[in-house]
Amino acid sequence: MNLKELSKLLGLSQTTVSRALNGYPEVNAQTRERVLRAVQETGYRPNKAAQRLATGKAGSLGLVMPTAPGHESDVHFGEFLSGIGETALRHDHHLVMMPSDPDDEVGALRRLAISGNVDALMIAYMRPNDPRLDMLRSLSLPYIVHGRSLNAAEDYPYVDIDNEAAFYDAARLLLQLGHRRIGLINGQAQYDFAIRRKAGLEKALAEWGVSLDPVLISHSPMTDDNGLIVTERFLSLDAPPTALLCASTVLALGAVRALNAAGMKLGEDMSLIAHDDVLPVLRPENFSVPLTTTRSSLRAAGMRIAERLIDRDNARAEHPLQELWKAELIVRASTGPAPA
Repeated sequence: MNLKELSKLLGLSQTTVSRALNGYPEVNAQTRERVLRAVQETGYRPNKAAQRLATGKAGSLGLVMPTAPGHESDVHFGEFLSGIGETALRHDHHLVMMPSDPDDEVGALRRLAISGNVDALMIAYMRPNDPRLDMLRSLSLPYIVHGRSLNAAEDYPYVDIDNEAAFYDAARLLLQLGHRRIGLINGQAQYDFAIRRKAGLEKALAEWGVSLDPVLISHSPMTDDNGLIVTERFLSLDAPPTALLCASTVLALGAVRALNAAGMKLGEDMSLIAHDDVLPVLRPENFSVPLTTTRSSLRAAGMRIAERLIDRDNARAEHPLQELWKAELIVRASTGPAPA
């Protein structure tokens, strides 16, 4: 079915149908819903080339994907992409990913922007004073950030979770349970989220008159092998921790493997709290001892970011410039009183 046939079926002009499909605000909600329902029932797909000529828009969202030999793939990034893709599909948009050397993301973003193949850009895995922000500010394309950038002027649109508050709340729970030596198994040190999570732990400890022991801090890619290695190192210390804070359930998986190998009972000999991005293949409630978590959804964040970029031309879609989500603390059996 083409646009002419769809218009005839609906008894509407081709212009009205095209405007309804492209989100023009002058098309009322009832008409738009009627057009979208007909699209779903007939399987109509607009000709992207013709659509671009008519509207000046590519109907695509752009994202740079760092990749290089030795650059580890990340299950968290995959979940984020799933959310973006789900929303893009629902709104008949494309997702364009440009592979890039990790040291050339600014250049890759610029090339993607000037290609004319995307209507908007998004970036993730923010760093302090992130150089990608200045480049994005210089473009005429809309953009949005997943995360924030420490020490950068907060004049940019973002969706983020309050990482500092998440780990502050988690640490407070452990402190209330009597834990004073808390090991931090964190993400890579250059990322904003890891810096803020460490700051949340330090803030909670300071309120109890405790300092974070440098030997109980680890920064690494968030894999289960790294969780295993770091936990084994912590357990070998003369004064090992009585509790662990993990920046991901993937890291927590490795930590639990190390604790099991050492014959330690989770929630009794060692308490553990993980940050849970609601990964479908690794649910904290399905661990042999269900994990206490600070919960947020990367898929939901991806969906929200895509939704905001697609809605940018819809005058009735009112979105705040910045969204800071609160992570939920879910208490399960992996946390208990500090061993005597």
